[in-house]
Amino acid sequence: MTLHSKAATVLATLAATFAATVATCAIPTQSHAGENSQENPTMTQIPQPTKSGHTAVNGVNYYYAVYGKGEPLLLIHGGLGQIEMFGPNLTSLASHREVIGIDMHGHGRTDLGNRDISPIDMGSDLAAIVKKLGYQKVDVLGYSLGGGVALQFAAQHPELVRRLVMVSTLYATDGFFPEMLPQQAAVSSAMFEQMKQTPMYKSYVAIAPHPEDFPKLLDKMGAYMRKSYDWSADVRKLTMPTLLIYGDSDMIRPEHIVKFYQLLGGGLKDAGWQREHMSGNRLAIIPNVTHYEMGLAPQMVETALPFLDGYGKAKTWNEQVGERQ
Repeated sequence: MTLHSKAATVLATLAATFAATVATCAIPTQSHAGENSQENPTMTQIPQPTKSGHTAVNGVNYYYAVYGKGEPLLLIHGGLGQIEMFGPNLTSLASHREVIGIDMHGHGRTDLGNRDISPIDMGSDLAAIVKKLGYQKVDVLGYSLGGGVALQFAAQHPELVRRLVMVSTLYATDGFFPEMLPQQAAVSSAMFEQMKQTPMYKSYVAIAPHPEDFPKLLDKMGAYMRKSYDWSADVRKLTMPTLLIYGDSDMIRPEHIVKFYQLLGGGLKDAGWQREHMSGNRLAIIPNVTHYEMGLAPQMVETALPFLDGYGKAKTWNEQVGERQ
Protein backbone atom coordinates (compact mmCIF):
# COMPACT_ATOMS: atom_id res chain seq x y z
CA MET A 1 0.00 0.00 0.00
CA THR A 2 1.39 3.42 -0.97
CA LEU A 3 1.60 6.28 1.49
CA HIS A 4 -1.16 8.14 -0.37
CA SER A 5 -3.53 5.17 -0.39
CA LYS A 6 -2.77 4.43 3.27
CA ALA A 7 -3.51 8.04 4.25
CA ALA A 8 -6.70 8.00 2.16
CA THR A 9 -7.81 4.84 3.93
CA VAL A 10 -7.17 6.49 7.29
CA LEU A 11 -9.14 9.58 6.25
CA ALA A 12 -12.01 7.43 5.02
CA THR A 13 -12.09 5.59 8.35
CA LEU A 14 -12.11 8.84 10.29
CA ALA A 15 -14.82 10.20 8.02
CA ALA A 16 -16.95 7.12 8.62
CA THR A 17 -16.57 7.62 12.38
CA PHE A 18 -17.53 11.29 12.04
CA ALA A 19 -20.54 10.44 9.85
CA ALA A 20 -21.73 7.75 12.27
CA THR A 21 -21.49 10.21 15.15
CA VAL A 22 -23.48 12.81 13.23
CA ALA A 23 -26.15 10.23 12.38
CA THR A 24 -26.41 9.24 16.04
CA CYS A 25 -26.44 12.73 17.55
CA ALA A 26 -28.30 14.90 15.06
CA ILE A 27 -31.20 15.07 12.64
CA PRO A 28 -30.49 16.51 9.16
CA THR A 29 -32.32 19.75 8.52
CA GLN A 30 -32.28 22.70 6.16
CA SER A 31 -28.92 24.43 5.80
CA HIS A 32 -28.24 28.15 5.70
CA ALA A 33 -27.45 27.96 2.00
CA GLY A 34 -31.02 26.85 1.28
CA GLU A 35 -30.44 23.14 0.58
CA ASN A 36 -33.05 20.83 2.07
CA SER A 37 -32.22 17.71 4.05
CA GLN A 38 -32.45 15.48 0.98
CA GLU A 39 -30.00 17.60 -1.00
CA ASN A 40 -27.63 18.24 1.89
CA PRO A 41 -27.65 15.22 4.24
CA THR A 42 -24.40 16.12 6.01
CA MET A 43 -25.78 19.26 7.68
CA THR A 44 -26.92 18.68 11.24
CA GLN A 45 -29.72 20.28 13.22
CA ILE A 46 -28.68 23.78 14.23
CA PRO A 47 -30.47 26.97 15.25
CA GLN A 48 -31.27 29.67 12.72
CA PRO A 49 -28.79 32.56 12.83
CA THR A 50 -29.99 35.93 13.98
CA LYS A 51 -27.50 37.51 11.62
CA SER A 52 -25.11 36.20 8.96
CA GLY A 53 -23.02 37.47 6.09
CA HIS A 54 -19.51 37.97 4.79
CA THR A 55 -16.78 40.37 5.84
CA ALA A 56 -13.55 40.89 3.90
CA VAL A 57 -10.34 40.81 5.95
CA ASN A 58 -6.78 40.72 4.61
CA GLY A 59 -7.88 39.46 1.21
CA VAL A 60 -10.22 36.74 2.54
CA ASN A 61 -14.03 37.08 2.41
CA TYR A 62 -14.98 35.39 5.70
CA TYR A 63 -18.47 34.02 6.34
CA TYR A 64 -19.90 34.50 9.82
CA ALA A 65 -23.20 33.60 11.49
CA VAL A 66 -24.52 34.77 14.87
CA TYR A 67 -26.79 32.54 16.99
CA GLY A 68 -28.61 33.00 20.31
CA LYS A 69 -28.36 35.70 22.96
CA GLY A 70 -26.04 36.40 25.87
CA GLU A 71 -22.36 37.02 26.38
CA PRO A 72 -20.47 36.75 23.06
CA LEU A 73 -18.63 33.50 22.30
CA LEU A 74 -16.47 33.19 19.19
CA LEU A 75 -16.66 29.57 17.93
CA ILE A 76 -13.98 28.17 15.60
CA HIS A 77 -14.41 24.78 13.93
CA GLY A 78 -11.86 22.11 13.01
CA GLY A 79 -10.02 21.43 9.76
CA LEU A 80 -12.07 20.49 6.67
CA GLY A 81 -15.22 21.47 8.56
CA GLN A 82 -17.48 24.47 8.96
CA ILE A 83 -19.65 26.06 11.66
CA GLU A 84 -22.21 23.25 11.43
CA MET A 85 -19.72 20.53 12.31
CA PHE A 86 -20.51 21.17 16.02
CA GLY A 87 -24.05 19.90 15.38
CA PRO A 88 -26.23 19.83 18.52
CA ASN A 89 -23.39 21.42 20.50
CA LEU A 90 -23.96 24.63 18.55
CA THR A 91 -27.58 24.57 19.71
CA SER A 92 -26.48 23.97 23.30
CA LEU A 93 -24.00 26.84 23.23
CA ALA A 94 -26.47 29.21 21.57
CA SER A 95 -29.02 28.53 24.30
CA HIS A 96 -26.60 30.15 26.77
CA ARG A 97 -24.51 32.54 24.67
CA GLU A 98 -24.46 34.75 21.63
CA VAL A 99 -22.36 32.47 19.44
CA ILE A 100 -20.36 34.02 16.60
CA GLY A 101 -19.50 31.17 14.25
CA ILE A 102 -16.76 31.70 11.66
CA ASP A 103 -16.04 29.56 8.61
CA MET A 104 -12.25 29.54 8.55
CA HIS A 105 -10.21 30.57 5.52
CA GLY A 106 -10.93 28.17 2.65
CA HIS A 107 -13.62 26.33 4.62
CA GLY A 108 -17.40 26.32 4.37
CA ARG A 109 -18.68 29.52 2.78
CA THR A 110 -15.34 31.34 3.03
CA ASP A 111 -13.30 31.60 -0.18
CA LEU A 112 -9.97 29.80 -0.44
CA GLY A 113 -8.34 32.22 -2.87
CA ASN A 114 -4.57 32.06 -3.29
CA ARG A 115 -3.43 32.62 0.29
CA ASP A 116 -1.83 29.75 2.20
CA ILE A 117 -3.63 28.11 5.13
CA SER A 118 -2.06 29.63 8.25
CA PRO A 119 -3.40 29.64 11.83
CA ILE A 120 -1.13 32.60 12.54
CA ASP A 121 -2.69 34.65 9.74
CA MET A 122 -6.20 33.51 10.64
CA GLY A 123 -5.59 34.54 14.24
CA SER A 124 -4.82 38.04 13.02
CA ASP A 125 -7.89 37.96 10.75
CA LEU A 126 -10.17 37.07 13.67
CA ALA A 127 -9.13 40.20 15.53
CA ALA A 128 -10.22 42.32 12.58
CA ILE A 129 -13.50 40.38 12.25
CA VAL A 130 -14.36 40.77 15.94
CA LYS A 131 -13.77 44.52 15.72
CA LYS A 132 -15.73 44.89 12.46
CA LEU A 133 -18.69 43.07 14.01
CA GLY A 134 -18.65 45.56 16.89
CA TYR A 135 -17.42 43.42 19.79
CA GLN A 136 -14.99 44.87 22.32
CA LYS A 137 -14.17 41.55 24.00
CA VAL A 138 -15.27 37.95 23.41
CA ASP A 139 -14.86 34.51 24.89
CA VAL A 140 -13.29 32.07 22.42
CA LEU A 141 -13.69 28.32 21.88
CA GLY A 142 -11.65 26.61 19.17
CA TYR A 143 -11.53 22.93 18.23
CA SER A 144 -8.54 21.11 16.68
CA LEU A 145 -7.17 23.37 13.91
CA GLY A 146 -9.61 25.99 15.19
CA GLY A 147 -7.96 25.67 18.59
CA GLY A 148 -4.65 26.62 17.02
CA VAL A 149 -6.31 29.63 15.40
CA ALA A 150 -7.84 30.54 18.77
CA LEU A 151 -4.40 30.29 20.41
CA GLN A 152 -2.89 32.64 17.85
CA PHE A 153 -5.79 35.10 18.12
CA ALA A 154 -5.53 35.21 21.91
CA ALA A 155 -1.72 35.48 21.91
CA GLN A 156 -1.71 38.28 19.34
CA HIS A 157 -4.68 40.21 20.77
CA PRO A 158 -5.16 39.35 24.46
CA GLU A 159 -7.11 42.57 24.96
CA LEU A 160 -9.94 41.12 22.85
CA VAL A 161 -10.28 37.79 24.67
CA ARG A 162 -11.94 37.40 28.08
CA ARG A 163 -11.75 33.60 28.43
CA LEU A 164 -10.22 31.00 26.14
CA VAL A 165 -11.10 27.33 25.59
CA MET A 166 -8.90 25.17 23.36
CA VAL A 167 -10.32 21.76 22.53
CA SER A 168 -8.09 18.92 21.26
CA THR A 169 -5.39 21.47 20.41
CA LEU A 170 -1.61 21.26 20.04
CA TYR A 171 1.00 23.96 20.54
CA ALA A 172 3.72 22.08 18.59
CA THR A 173 3.96 19.46 15.85
CA ASP A 174 5.53 16.87 18.13
CA GLY A 175 2.29 16.70 20.10
CA PHE A 176 0.85 14.26 17.58
CA PHE A 177 1.34 10.55 17.99
CA PRO A 178 4.23 9.71 15.62
CA GLU A 179 2.11 7.60 13.26
CA MET A 180 -0.07 10.62 12.49
CA LEU A 181 2.73 12.67 10.92
CA PRO A 182 3.27 10.68 7.69
CA GLN A 183 -0.49 10.35 7.24
CA GLN A 184 -0.94 14.12 7.50
CA ALA A 185 2.05 14.77 5.28
CA ALA A 186 0.38 12.73 2.53
CA VAL A 187 -2.73 14.93 2.37
CA SER A 188 -3.05 16.40 -1.11
CA SER A 189 -5.35 16.64 -4.14
CA ALA A 190 -4.27 13.09 -5.02
CA MET A 191 -6.85 12.00 -2.41
CA PHE A 192 -9.70 13.81 -4.13
CA GLU A 193 -11.46 10.76 -5.57
CA GLN A 194 -11.30 8.87 -2.25
CA MET A 195 -12.61 11.93 -0.38
CA LYS A 196 -15.77 12.28 -2.49
CA GLN A 197 -17.75 9.94 -0.23
CA THR A 198 -16.72 11.61 3.02
CA PRO A 199 -18.81 14.11 5.03
CA MET A 200 -15.94 16.59 4.75
CA TYR A 201 -16.36 16.74 0.97
CA LYS A 202 -20.16 16.53 0.94
CA SER A 203 -20.61 19.33 3.46
CA TYR A 204 -18.04 21.45 1.59
CA VAL A 205 -19.62 21.21 -1.87
CA ALA A 206 -23.09 21.88 -0.39
CA ILE A 207 -22.18 25.41 0.69
CA ALA A 208 -18.76 26.45 -0.70
CA PRO A 209 -18.74 29.45 -3.04
CA HIS A 210 -16.44 27.50 -5.34
CA PRO A 211 -16.99 23.74 -4.81
CA GLU A 212 -14.40 22.95 -7.46
CA ASP A 213 -11.70 24.30 -5.08
CA PHE A 214 -11.79 21.20 -2.82
CA PRO A 215 -8.70 19.55 -4.42
CA LYS A 216 -6.87 22.86 -4.04
CA LEU A 217 -7.94 23.01 -0.38
CA LEU A 218 -6.50 19.51 0.16
CA ASP A 219 -3.19 20.69 -1.34
CA LYS A 220 -3.10 23.75 0.88
CA MET A 221 -4.06 21.78 4.00
CA GLY A 222 -1.35 19.24 3.20
CA ALA A 223 1.22 22.01 2.74
CA TYR A 224 0.28 23.42 6.14
CA MET A 225 0.41 20.03 7.87
CA ARG A 226 3.86 19.29 6.47
CA LYS A 227 5.27 22.34 8.25
CA SER A 228 6.84 21.98 11.68
CA TYR A 229 5.91 24.52 14.35
CA ASP A 230 6.38 25.23 18.04
CA TRP A 231 4.16 27.90 19.61
CA SER A 232 5.32 27.45 23.20
CA ALA A 233 6.42 31.10 23.29
CA ASP A 234 2.91 32.13 22.18
CA VAL A 235 1.34 29.99 24.91
CA ARG A 236 3.31 31.97 27.49
CA LYS A 237 1.73 35.18 26.13
CA LEU A 238 -1.78 34.06 27.11
CA THR A 239 -2.96 36.26 29.96
CA MET A 240 -6.66 35.33 30.09
CA PRO A 241 -8.14 32.36 32.01
CA THR A 242 -7.66 29.34 29.76
CA LEU A 243 -9.17 25.86 29.67
CA LEU A 244 -7.70 22.90 27.77
CA ILE A 245 -10.10 20.05 26.90
CA TYR A 246 -9.05 16.67 25.47
CA GLY A 247 -10.47 13.21 25.05
CA ASP A 248 -8.73 10.41 26.90
CA SER A 249 -8.31 8.78 23.46
CA ASP A 250 -7.28 11.92 21.58
CA MET A 251 -4.77 11.98 18.71
CA ILE A 252 -2.55 14.12 20.94
CA ARG A 253 0.06 12.51 23.20
CA PRO A 254 -0.73 12.74 26.94
CA GLU A 255 2.79 14.04 27.54
CA HIS A 256 2.08 16.96 25.22
CA ILE A 257 -1.20 17.70 26.99
CA VAL A 258 0.56 17.85 30.36
CA LYS A 259 3.34 20.06 28.98
CA PHE A 260 0.74 22.41 27.47
CA TYR A 261 -0.94 22.74 30.87
CA GLN A 262 2.42 23.35 32.54
CA LEU A 263 3.23 26.11 30.04
CA LEU A 264 0.01 27.74 31.27
CA GLY A 265 1.23 27.51 34.87
CA GLY A 266 -0.80 24.46 35.88
CA GLY A 267 0.37 21.10 37.17
CA LEU A 268 3.63 22.45 38.58
CA LYS A 269 2.98 21.96 42.30
CA ASP A 270 0.35 20.92 44.80
CA ALA A 271 -2.48 23.46 44.90
CA GLY A 272 -2.51 23.70 48.71
CA TRP A 273 -5.40 23.46 51.16
CA GLN A 274 -6.45 27.04 50.45
CA ARG A 275 -5.79 26.75 46.68
CA GLU A 276 -2.96 29.22 47.27
CA HIS A 277 -0.70 27.60 44.66
CA MET A 278 -3.43 26.92 42.12
CA SER A 279 -3.15 28.18 38.56
CA GLY A 280 -5.97 30.26 37.12
CA ASN A 281 -6.04 27.91 34.13
CA ARG A 282 -7.68 24.51 33.85
CA LEU A 283 -7.23 21.10 32.22
CA ALA A 284 -10.05 18.64 31.48
CA ILE A 285 -9.75 15.09 30.15
CA ILE A 286 -13.09 13.67 28.98
CA PRO A 287 -13.32 9.88 29.19
CA ASN A 288 -14.31 7.67 26.27
CA VAL A 289 -13.93 10.40 23.63
CA THR A 290 -11.59 10.52 20.61
CA HIS A 291 -10.30 13.54 18.70
CA TYR A 292 -12.79 12.98 15.89
CA GLU A 293 -15.84 12.82 18.16
CA MET A 294 -14.95 15.78 20.38
CA GLY A 295 -16.74 18.51 18.41
CA LEU A 296 -20.04 16.63 18.74
CA ALA A 297 -19.54 15.27 22.26
CA PRO A 298 -22.05 16.88 24.66
CA GLN A 299 -19.47 16.54 27.46
CA MET A 300 -17.39 19.17 25.67
CA VAL A 301 -20.09 21.83 26.17
CA GLU A 302 -20.84 20.59 29.70
CA THR A 303 -17.16 21.10 30.53
CA ALA A 304 -16.63 24.40 28.73
CA LEU A 305 -19.72 26.39 29.77
CA PRO A 306 -19.12 26.48 33.55
CA PHE A 307 -15.58 27.69 32.90
CA LEU A 308 -16.74 30.31 30.41
CA ASP A 309 -19.34 31.49 32.93
CA GLY A 310 -16.74 31.74 35.71
CA TYR A 311 -18.20 28.91 37.79
CA GLY A 312 -16.73 25.69 39.09
CA LYS A 313 -14.74 26.50 42.21
CA ALA A 314 -15.35 23.81 44.81
CA LYS A 315 -15.33 24.83 48.46
CA THR A 316 -12.08 24.15 50.27
CA TRP A 317 -11.94 21.67 53.13
CA ASN A 318 -11.37 24.59 55.50
CA GLU A 319 -14.51 26.41 54.21
CA GLN A 320 -16.66 23.31 54.59
CA VAL A 321 -15.46 22.69 58.15
CA GLY A 322 -16.00 26.37 59.02
CA GLU A 323 -19.62 26.21 57.84
CA ARG A 324 -20.35 23.33 60.21
CA GLN A 325 -18.96 25.13 63.29
